[in-house]
Amino acid sequence: MWIRVHSWFNCLGSLQETIPVKKRFDVLGLGCTAVDEILYVPKYPAPDGKVEVREREIHCGGLTATALVAAARLGARAAFAGTLGADDGSRFISATFRREGVNTRHAVSRRGAGPIRSLIVVDETRRTRNIFYDPKAALGAHPRLPAKAVIESTRVLLVDRFGIPGMIRAARIARAADIPVVADFESSHLPRFDELLALVDHLIVSENFALRLTGARTASAAITRLWRADRRVVILTSGARGGWFQEAGMAGSQRFQSFRVEAVDTTGCGDVFHGAYAIALAEGMELSVRLRFASAAAALKARRHGGQAGIPLCRDVEHFLAAQDGRTLNLAPTLESKPARARGSFGAS
Repeated sequence: MWIRVHSWFNCLGSLQETIPVKKRFDVLGLGCTAVDEILYVPKYPAPDGKVEVREREIHCGGLTATALVAAARLGARAAFAGTLGADDGSRFISATFRREGVNTRHAVSRRGAGPIRSLIVVDETRRTRNIFYDPKAALGAHPRLPAKAVIESTRVLLVDRFGIPGMIRAARIARAADIPVVADFESSHLPRFDELLALVDHLIVSENFALRLTGARTASAAITRLWRADRRVVILTSGARGGWFQEAGMAGSQRFQSFRVEAVDTTGCGDVFHGAYAIALAEGMELSVRLRFASAAAALKARRHGGQAGIPLCRDVEHFLAAQDGRTLNLAPTLESKPARARGSFGAS
């Protein structure tokens, strides 16, 4: 079957083109999920200090989970095939995925497994956050699951550092099938990380992480050290400062700009960027469109509290980008954004 590229990408300035559709999923993720308790405080306290909590929320979070929810809200057929358990946190994650339209048919159930448990303190004055997390129960990708056919049924594979042996297996299957592998890494201390890193052809990491990983002093130097002959794209994100990128065929790296918004909470912005980038990649968009679309989705998320509560719908991104260009946007009547999701509740069982 053949279809036209969704017209919501046409408003981003891309050319309409014909692409084959033979895949069950647009984006498949195997990695990190989290239950995030978010505390909003007027100012982060000094050592031995005390501060009143203005608001307390509990959300689904995690690198892969947030990216998949972002992709689903933006119209992707997203799927999770990582490992969860039977605890209350796993049930909360599964319920969130179902509510957001993320397919969990191929998720792996394993006794003792569960999501990361995180405490996130948001400083409302500085508009920064500190994250305290316990990853002991987070197993990520299973070393032998999902089946090879499931991995081959996606248009983009999203990997992180949770369950590295399983991630390596999945990435090898994907690369052999010419499926792009998009990575979201925050640390590199685990065994075989370098082996996984070498299998990623769309590497998207923060500038700070890239500098630590490579020992480089500048973003451009870090990209040079991260580049491989078989890599398609390297992107370093720098929050409000935009970031740097290099694509195959370019002589060197270039900067890209972020969108200026009144940021309230930056929790999950990087993960939203990954999810938006992944669906743009799945749709065959050129790199400039992917960067612009992902940057807009991340900027809109920053305007609302919560790692996932603020993830925009496709229609939100369309209108935001049209406003940036000073254009009037006429949406096709057949295109409907997904309805707003109610926040889930989380209780101990």
